[in-house]
Formats: sequence, C-alpha cells, structure tokens
Amino acid sequence: MTEELFREDSYLATCEAKVEAVDGNWVFLDRTVFYPTGGGQPGDTGILRSTTGEYRVVDTSKTNHGIAHVLEEGAAGPGTGEHVTATINWDRRYRLMQMHTCMHVLSYVVPFGVTGGSIRDGSARLDFDAPEPVDKEVIDRELNEVIRTGAKVSKQWITNEELDARQELVKTLSVQPPRGPGRVRLIEIEGLDLQPCGGTHLNAIDEIGPVRVKKIEKKG
Repeated sequence: MTEELFREDSYLATCEAKVEAVDGNWVFLDRTVFYPTGGGQPGDTGILRSTTGEYRVVDTSKTNHGIAHVLEEGAAGPGTGEHVTATINWDRRYRLMQMHTCMHVLSYVVPFGVTGGSIRDGSARLDFDAPEPVDKEVIDRELNEVIRTGAKVSKQWITNEELDARQELVKTLSVQPPRGPGRVRLIEIEGLDLQPCGGTHLNAIDEIGPVRVKKIEKKG
C-alpha cells in the first residue's frame, strides 16, 4: 500500500518515491503527496519526473492496491523500480484546501446534519438536512465573520473503536468517515469544529480568504 504523506502534511508539495507497479496508465508509488479523489474532494494533478522522462498526472485515485497516479490515456509511464520526484499542482491543491476547510466552517455555521456535497477548484457545495430554510445573507455574513477569526486547524488520531463510541463526531449522514488501519483522523478547528475527515486542510481558517454564498436551493 502507498504511504500517504499528505495525511500528515497537507502543505507538502513534492517527494521522492519509487515506482512499485505500473498498470496501463496507472502508476503506483511506495509513497506520495498526491491526494486521491475522495470525500467530495478531487484527486490531485501534477508531474512525475525521473531520469527517463516527465510524466503528467491528470488524476489520482484510491484502489485496493494503493494510490493510482493516473497518466493521460495511452501515455507511457516510468518503469517499475524507477525512482521519481512526485510534484503536485500546488496552486490547484491550495485552492481545494481552501474550499475543503471552508466547508468545515460552513458545517459549523449551519448546524444541521450533512447529507452530501462536493468540492471543486474555487467553489464547493454542502447539502444539509435542514428542517427550515436558511437566509443566504445571514449565512454569508456569519461565514465570513468566522473565517476572519483565524482559528487554528489541527489533527489528531483516534482508534476505530473510539469513533464507534463517539458517533456524535460524525456529521455526514450519508457516508461514514474514512478509516485507516485501526485508526481514524479527526480534524479540529479550534473552538468550532471537530470531526473525522480524510481530506487536505489549511493550518488556519483565515487562509480561506473572503467567500461568497452564491446560492441556496431547497431540494425537498
């Protein structure tokens, strides 16, 4: 399985790695900074460089055999056993981190269960099980006010058994949080939010910057 360096440091943009296997246009490394699609967040893009060439990664996916660095369709990849420098598209990743962290803050401002959502480059959406409509202008104002506090973001790990005993931590009603080998990562926004999450996040919420609530829709 792939060592997931992004779990410990979301700001790590590059690493040295060895190619463990190649399957068509899928490249598997022993370790990586590339985040795979999951939790509503898109997979990272970037470059793998070796002494034999430069290989463009257009997506990253989690598989039963580890993390697949997906090259362009039909593209040749590095050879098994080769050493590569793996570098993500940092500007895109950082914008995704801003949006992902913003969704954590939004789930604090709108205090209802989360039934779904998605994160994109520069925008994001959350679905709430809200018994009554919420006011767009009020949410917009409160969301930006909380972001400006600059609350720190940190992580901690608990066992799967501890999470089972503390189901109040789980805000997502439709899917269970990602579980690692015997443990689960919690993301804490100081004084605001604590929930299991496998995505990439900022170190402080004022890095999100000003945001705008574009639309609120009632889906029944």
